[in-house]
Amino acid sequence: MLSLLLGIIYLSFISLGLPDSLLGAAWPVIHTEIGAPLSASGFVFMIIAVGTIVSSLLSDRLTRRLGAGRVTAISVAMTCAALFGFSFSRSYAMLCLCAIPYGLGAGGVDAALNNYVALHYASRHMSWLHCMWGVGATVGPAIMGAVLAAGHSWNAGYRTIGLMQLVLTAILFLSLPLWRAAAGGAAESDREKALSLREIVSLRGVKAVMLCFFCYCAAEQTVGLWASSYLVTARGVDPVTAAKCGSLFFLGITAGRAVSGFLTFKLGDREMVRLGLGIIALGILLVLLPVGNGAALAGLILIGLGCAPVYPSLIHSTPAHFGTERSQAIIGVQMASAYTGTSLMPPLFGALAARTSIRVFPLYLLVLLVLMILSHERLIRSTETT
Repeated sequence: MLSLLLGIIYLSFISLGLPDSLLGAAWPVIHTEIGAPLSASGFVFMIIAVGTIVSSLLSDRLTRRLGAGRVTAISVAMTCAALFGFSFSRSYAMLCLCAIPYGLGAGGVDAALNNYVALHYASRHMSWLHCMWGVGATVGPAIMGAVLAAGHSWNAGYRTIGLMQLVLTAILFLSLPLWRAAAGGAAESDREKALSLREIVSLRGVKAVMLCFFCYCAAEQTVGLWASSYLVTARGVDPVTAAKCGSLFFLGITAGRAVSGFLTFKLGDREMVRLGLGIIALGILLVLLPVGNGAALAGLILIGLGCAPVYPSLIHSTPAHFGTERSQAIIGVQMASAYTGTSLMPPLFGALAARTSIRVFPLYLLVLLVLMILSHERLIRSTETT
């Protein structure tokens, strides 16, 4: 029963990744067709980010009331509705409107499933779960590209992904008895009242783990957004090679998470996080030192490999650090911190690079890494986890 449910959870995370990079892939076509500026996608992304933060913070209350299965099914249904909304959009205002349920749904799926897997499955499944997100994020743009290459509109691309989400929504609602059976009819928490945000933040170690998630996602997104520009502008790498390296960074994360699942047979969550942070440090060092462009390219790939175990291992360790009865509340604020770092820190680097030089890119990553290391070690000391 748990194995069948795990398969459905894997499918859910593939579906979570499918639309994540669709807007970026299709925007060059979308903005010209609807008459929006090239930069206008930023506001749509911001609406999605705000929605994910809100639903992450509400995840504890919603999961206590509805259960992880229903929250997941309803959230995927919301993303499905948003995708169909995108598929019929003919204006920028409509895109912004549809971004609201998409962000709320995505955050709900992320927080509910991460906590459920952290509570009920081994660490390797958390790594493979996030590997499945990478599969979805890779396949989504490929589907959009194939639809556009066949002469269809970007709306048809969104409709195709929407139909896939519709099938998953049906599977999730049909699987609700599995979730109840897996829980044995028990409540998902022994607490009668959900923790408030103030109560959550006041717990020992929570501020440290929030900072760790904030810095991790800030670093990952900054590399994803600015690595190619750094290679071209600061290192003189040709744009084609730089673009390929940028894609290898995300491939490194996806492949690294597949490998990380096997490493967890020997290493615990704490060791996996430390291993990942060490590999990131090596990658940043290769980018920072003036030892040739080949080393810089290898360094960016290493940063991707190092990122692979950090996020899933941090999430999986949450019940051990804070207790099973608090894990959903803590994971909710972790997700909110992650989305905040993703939204704020890459644009901040852009502003910093405009005032100084894009050559500060590796130093910016180094600062984020040091904060990650310090906050992770403080988390361990604060919660006294073995």
